[in-house]
Amino acid sequence: MAHAVWAGALSFGLVALPVQLVTATESHTVHFHQLERGTSDRVRNKRVNERTGKEVRYDDIVKGYDAGDEYVLVEPDELDEIAPGRSKSLEITGFVDLDDIEPIYFDKTYYLAPKSKEYAKVYGLLREALAKANKAGVATFVMRNREYLVAVKAEDDILALHTLHWADEVRDPHKELPTVPGRAKPDKKELDTAVALIDALTVEWDPAEYRDTYQEKVRRLIEAKRAGESVEKAEPAPEPTNVIDLREALQASVDRAKGRRKSGGKGGSEEDRTSGEQQKSGSGRSSGGKRKPESASAADGLDGLTKAELYRRATEADVPGRSSMSRDQLIEALSGGGTKGRPRKRAS
Repeated sequence: MAHAVWAGALSFGLVALPVQLVTATESHTVHFHQLERGTSDRVRNKRVNERTGKEVRYDDIVKGYDAGDEYVLVEPDELDEIAPGRSKSLEITGFVDLDDIEPIYFDKTYYLAPKSKEYAKVYGLLREALAKANKAGVATFVMRNREYLVAVKAEDDILALHTLHWADEVRDPHKELPTVPGRAKPDKKELDTAVALIDALTVEWDPAEYRDTYQEKVRRLIEAKRAGESVEKAEPAPEPTNVIDLREALQASVDRAKGRRKSGGKGGSEEDRTSGEQQKSGSGRSSGGKRKPESASAADGLDGLTKAELYRRATEADVPGRSSMSRDQLIEALSGGGTKGRPRKRAS
């Protein structure tokens, strides 16, 4: 069970709800210790007085602000005293449409839980109200001697809290990126081909289909070194595309993406390869090679597929409106119950 990193009162209007905050994510990064080369001796970091060279106990350390000609010393207790109550208060001061908050402002996500089961009714009421109104509550609170701007929203059957960057923390890209070009009008054929490439590579978002391959390779490297074996090195980064060859590179990318889709996603997951083998064998295709929607009798076979697999089949069949369909709607469309007439022909 995750450890609560903060506890206090979430309030909206005159309603107060005791809550606790839990980190929503965890890192799967492989962690290393620092060792002195040629030995198995750990290298540790110590708090050392730079004048005397002696180690300093944690309790003897205070914060110091560099004011130029001197340090202004601040005790930890003094920081708590200037925020009385706020360190235990999370007050929603307004509600906004979540879509109005630009992605760059989001920082970290936490789960909010009622402090005990007796507050479940108030907790559930706020969650249902936020979900029905499609709003997020905006609030500020203090945690670990730092004030946060946050958005509280309903996610499935819980409340989630997203910490946000302050407006003055977001950099102006036009000041920070001098090499970014202006809005020059691109070549029409290149633009059309680029849009076709985006369309050919469009998939339904499913985070479970992606994995951290670098961390997997790090673990394989560790196991190989333990066994005295070598590991194959990664391919070098691709060379930058020559502007002259841009259109040709775009078209080749479109052709490759369409080829991968027809073969079931070569080099992808086991599910992709299995799907590709089924497509190569002619399953679900007409004599002309184009995929037809599944018959009603095939609905039972579709029930065992994931939503991502159903979406890939719907893409092959050019099922209209597939991107906004639920899993059940995809099954209905592929079994012939949700399509009218023949599938639309994809623009090339």
